[in-house]
Amino acid sequence: MSVSGTPQLVFVHGIGGLRDAANERREWLVALAEGARAAGHADAVSGLTQGWLAEVRFADYSDLFTDAEAQGDGPWTLEEQEDAAFMTAFVASLVDELARQAAERGDRRTAAVAEDARAQLPGADDSEEQGAGEPFRVLGQVLTTLLQMPGLRGCAQWASGTPLLWHLAQVGRYLRRREADDRGRTLDVRIREQVLKGTDPGRPLIVVSHSLGTVVAFEALRRHKGPVPLLMTLGSPLATGAAVLQRLVPQPPRTPDRVERWLNFWDRDDVVVGRPRLDKWMLPNAAGVVPVTSRVDSDGLWVHTATKYLRQAEVAGPLVEALKR
Repeated sequence: MSVSGTPQLVFVHGIGGLRDAANERREWLVALAEGARAAGHADAVSGLTQGWLAEVRFADYSDLFTDAEAQGDGPWTLEEQEDAAFMTAFVASLVDELARQAAERGDRRTAAVAEDARAQLPGADDSEEQGAGEPFRVLGQVLTTLLQMPGLRGCAQWASGTPLLWHLAQVGRYLRRREADDRGRTLDVRIREQVLKGTDPGRPLIVVSHSLGTVVAFEALRRHKGPVPLLMTLGSPLATGAAVLQRLVPQPPRTPDRVERWLNFWDRDDVVVGRPRLDKWMLPNAAGVVPVTSRVDSDGLWVHTATKYLRQAEVAGPLVEALKR
């Protein structure tokens, strides 16, 4: 039984395959505990791992994607032309942003890879000349090229761009707002319901979201009636141009009403993040809250994991402080 007033901490995962919620909850908490120690909050570690500092839940919606994928050859079986256009726009946005960032820091090697990837992007009329599925094969090749960037080269999580593309397509499936169940609830509605399931509006809710989960949390919190002292977004694609930003609800996008503070973190080598500065693309809520973006630098080849973000003192510190309050 939860204790009245105990804060709720909800982890919202991003793209990927089927999850083991109990195991990932533990992994996220262990990473957060490491970050807490690095931030000078060693006193909070036992509270995090033993569960008395907050009631912690890992909101797992991965089965809502994998069930549909198991019934066909992939997520592009019903609306292939529309999905091809979406994924082309999404990948193009990633390429453009990575090229811009490389140019800003004078990174010629990364800029060259980005230009190579851009040259491979499907053109507007390619779908008329190519067979079914060809745009996706091309986009897989584009992402394979991107994975040759310094810092991503040799990444074990994605041997090629094709599996990365399949997972990135989950963003498009969510924003397409279709795939209704027998009760008429579209995929995005069911995902948001899963995230808010069991939350108590009478107690403070702190949300840590990652990747696609940042899009889900942003929209789900519009319906939450209780206080949200902190929304934390990690590796977020929220501001990725026409592919994501212009498809969000509401339009124009604004900070959810009950959010009291919004911290957004991005890693320079996170290939999933398009435009990192969310404050440039979000209107404030009635309390004037807008996202505050900070950059972190993780070690290793693949930085787009929630646990790598949570191990950073800059991320864990303000999260633990919010839980203590």
